Amino acid sequence: MEYTGDGTRLDVLLSRDGTLSRSRAADLVRSGMVTVDGKPETKPSAKPAQGTRVCLTLPPVQPAEAQPQDIPLQVLYQDEHLAVVVKPCGMVVHPAAGNPDGTLVNALLYHLDSLSGIGGAMRPGIVHRLDKDTSGILLVAKDDKTHRALSEALSARQMEKHYYAVVEGTMKETSGVIDAPIARSKKDRKKMAIDPAGRPSRTEWTLVRQERDRALLDIHLITGRTHQIRVHMSSIHHPVLGDVIYGHRNMPSAPRLMLHSYRLSFTHPATGERMTFEAPPDDCFGL
Repeated sequence: MEYTGDGTRLDVLLSRDGTLSRSRAADLVRSGMVTVDGKPETKPSAKPAQGTRVCLTLPPVQPAEAQPQDIPLQVLYQDEHLAVVVKPCGMVVHPAAGNPDGTLVNALLYHLDSLSGIGGAMRPGIVHRLDKDTSGILLVAKDDKTHRALSEALSARQMEKHYYAVVEGTMKETSGVIDAPIARSKKDRKKMAIDPAGRPSRTEWTLVRQERDRALLDIHLITGRTHQIRVHMSSIHHPVLGDVIYGHRNMPSAPRLMLHSYRLSFTHPATGERMTFEAPPDDCFGL
């Protein structure tokens, strides 16, 4: 894979198109997989000058460390290039500290015949993620070429993602836009927060149904920052019900985090066909 230097950090340059996470890019640099104008570079903080030729050699795909597990999984669609699946509430997307198995990746390894290797041994096939307690549609890549194409489309905002959310309170308007940058919280590194120095973040919402103490919204996610919907809705004083991180103690009760990714549209990298998939939320959403 080739890139052109522009004075930015090497790990940032390699992760800019969304194909690799920044931490994954940094690991590849440290392991000697990158050259700048033909010379090895092992410092992720190096800043290749404008116009320099940066080459990344991806290591051979290793067998996934995560093991296949016979976990029920709803597969909406699959072909030789990709799959569209539905992640249930409470399932972690990939193995990590505290969640070594029982994840979506473990289920994918059992149900699908192949997965891309770009995400690393613990994240095969994972193009984008949902929080543990958010349910809904996820797109999975079966090969590296498809993974790169889908990541680029995601970065270029060529995918359309819609969510249902049940939020606290009475909406004063029937629709709205929240355009507020998001960054890691300076007070709690496990949380995200509105921050003028953060990454641009945009959420569009439309009222579907208003009840006495809650509202059902259709949310169109324009950007895809970590916890974006939860942070944005909390910032306008309408937190998602069931949100123990960004909500508050006196919110109306809810059986779960009331957030579900119900529609995904994208262009198939191999066929050029525009595809749209939908999956209804749990009955507790009242639809």
